[in-house]
Amino acid sequence: MTTGATLSTTSTSPTARQVWTRARGIALAVVLILVAAVAMAAVRSQTRHGELDPRSADPYGSRAVAELLADRGVSTRVVTSLGAARAAAGPDTTLLVAVPDLLTPRQQGRLHSATATSGGRTVLVAAGSSSVERLAPGVTADPATSIGSTLAPDCALPEARRAGSADTGGVRYTTTHLDADSCYPSERLATLLRLPAASGAGDTVVLGAPDILYNKRLDKQGNASLALQLLGSRPHLVWYLPSLSDTLANDDGKRKSFLDLLPSGWLWGTLQLFIAATLAAFWRARRFGPLVPEKLPVAIRASETVEGRARLYRKANARDRAAAALRSTTRTRLAPLVGVPVAQAHAPEALLPALSAHLHGDGQALNSLLFGPPPGDEAALIALTDQLDALEREVRRP
Repeated sequence: MTTGATLSTTSTSPTARQVWTRARGIALAVVLILVAAVAMAAVRSQTRHGELDPRSADPYGSRAVAELLADRGVSTRVVTSLGAARAAAGPDTTLLVAVPDLLTPRQQGRLHSATATSGGRTVLVAAGSSSVERLAPGVTADPATSIGSTLAPDCALPEARRAGSADTGGVRYTTTHLDADSCYPSERLATLLRLPAASGAGDTVVLGAPDILYNKRLDKQGNASLALQLLGSRPHLVWYLPSLSDTLANDDGKRKSFLDLLPSGWLWGTLQLFIAATLAAFWRARRFGPLVPEKLPVAIRASETVEGRARLYRKANARDRAAAALRSTTRTRLAPLVGVPVAQAHAPEALLPALSAHLHGDGQALNSLLFGPPPGDEAALIALTDQLDALEREVRRP
């Protein structure tokens, strides 16, 4: 008896062209996203590179101010950590805080405690409501920013009167200090404040916009005069640029985790979204138990059902399930032909001896064919199908 069959050379694996046709849409979308991300990064890096950095000669840098101050004997030193900024505060030093809003509330409080009694000058650039109240107590930032950028001094501060009109604008402030100088008003709210220190020595200047410090704006209006007077009143200028390593560190020097950087509102919002998604999933769930059989509205041919299931097996790469179904069906059909009850068709000790006696064949080959391991690839699965068909035809032969 011959139970083997010639292996088919036909492959049902998808071709390279088919794979490309299916994946080209996703590949095109990924390429477009990457191109857009690179373009946006390039544009942002070109427009705001080195912003408010006294070492940068870019349009939004501040190297021109540092050079002019150096010509007048004022030294400029850049620091990027809170510890260095606090240590530099002194009576002969002007401390400029470029981006106060980047500091945490506790860092802002520590910086204020170091500058309040230092006797020097502290300049806060575009401090928002979250930072100005801690760095300059008694000052409140208005939520609405100034519309116009070129404003007149309209105050008695000597530096402002000598500079004249300047590109201040930006954040507008109100203060409870009676001895404060409120300059460059926009809709009756000041965009530049000078607050004398309570100890009588030193002061704090709150500047609503950084425009007068930019290289590209320094030669406009009285920007250069105002910047040089505000930053050149002491022989030393310390330019504090809060860095990422500084803002990511706790006060004890340890690094913050990702959750520490998220505001508490985001955590609560995420929890609420998770609960809402869970409730929506339960609401939209159609069944919570076993499937309920339903009668089909139309009759479907058996060949179509077999073909559809075969396609599902192929799509899921379930050769083991397909081989098990083929072998089970063959055993069920062969058992009555050799005198074995259908209930024992899947028992090797009952089916294999009866088949060997009927065909006078090799029991080991029959065991491998009907109860063997799943095929390793699609070609082996096709070969198994041919061998099972050949075996059934031989058993049915008169």
